Amino acid sequence: MAEATHGLGGLKYDPAKKTRAPEWNVFAALVLIVVIFEVLNRLNGGSFLFNMRDNVDAVFNQQRLDIMILQVAIVGIIALGVTQVIIVGGIDLSSGSVVGATAMIVMSFAQTAMVNGNPNPKAIFGEWAMDLPVIVPIAVGLACGLLAGVVNGLLVAYTRIPPFIATLGMMVSARGVARWWSNGQPVSFPTESYGSLANGDILGSVTFGVLSWDGQNPAVVFVMLAVLIHVLMTYTLYGKRSYAIGSNEAAARMSGINVDRHKVLVYTIAGMMAAVAAILLTSKNLTAQAGMGVMYELDAIAMAVIGGVSLAGGRGSIIGTVLGAAIFSVIISGFTSIRLDAYYQEMVKGAIIVAAVVLDQWRQKNRARG
Repeated sequence: MAEATHGLGGLKYDPAKKTRAPEWNVFAALVLIVVIFEVLNRLNGGSFLFNMRDNVDAVFNQQRLDIMILQVAIVGIIALGVTQVIIVGGIDLSSGSVVGATAMIVMSFAQTAMVNGNPNPKAIFGEWAMDLPVIVPIAVGLACGLLAGVVNGLLVAYTRIPPFIATLGMMVSARGVARWWSNGQPVSFPTESYGSLANGDILGSVTFGVLSWDGQNPAVVFVMLAVLIHVLMTYTLYGKRSYAIGSNEAAARMSGINVDRHKVLVYTIAGMMAAVAAILLTSKNLTAQAGMGVMYELDAIAMAVIGGVSLAGGRGSIIGTVLGAAIFSVIISGFTSIRLDAYYQEMVKGAIIVAAVVLDQWRQKNRARG
């Protein structure tokens, strides 16, 4: 007697063909990379993650973990915005330059009037811009990111020029703004409240000190934004429309989605993510320089691609990007732990990015074959 296949179009369910979520593959790669670096460090008499000092009462290498978490947090926030752009079938090359321009502008409104009893030697404006409430530089920074994102979105959506060219133009222009703002000079000496944005301990206050370390605020902001954007992309119309546009833009238009308006919104959010990264970066370093954010856009794209986001659009997830950011940070820290020279690190990073794109192309061909 033939098996019933009602409701399956004549097909029957085959458990063997069920595939696991791609995020599990990324997680497995993360674990494997950590194990490899741990073994390499053990061969040299050290450890990648664990504390080997008898005079330090700690299980893990706290200094290395802090550096890895900070690397993930700052660039990872940018990657959250870039992921959305890639999912709708676009690209954003301007995020690093937007970080640089925003950093210079924000710090100009976060300065304190007096430094060691003397007038601020790095003052950009007069007394009216000194010792302002911390909400002012935050608002200025978000406005800078919003403006850059809106311009990118309008260029992509309404002029129909390729996203690569539109955001490349913004990248060059924003870097020029960063260098022009103070004639290339650093902007320093923020207020204490601004400095505490990235160097404070919000999580320690919430958990009564159980989960507490100095300067963990960027990681907390990164996790909160990742959760928020994951919810948006998974459970809301915003996310469904983003995936629909990236999968088939023509079909999305025919289904009634305002594609142009949605693209502007996506690029705007990406610009604001870059602004948040700039605010945290300047707060962490207590200074702003025109060269801040160089190559951040490529690192953010790499994090997304390593995490399984398809450059063809329509596929990927925030969870994958977070795992990709963790892999990226582990690789950089791992190379440092085995004392690999910086130029070799850049070569290997480039090879990893190319390998991730090749893997994505291979996945697409397999899907097309069924």
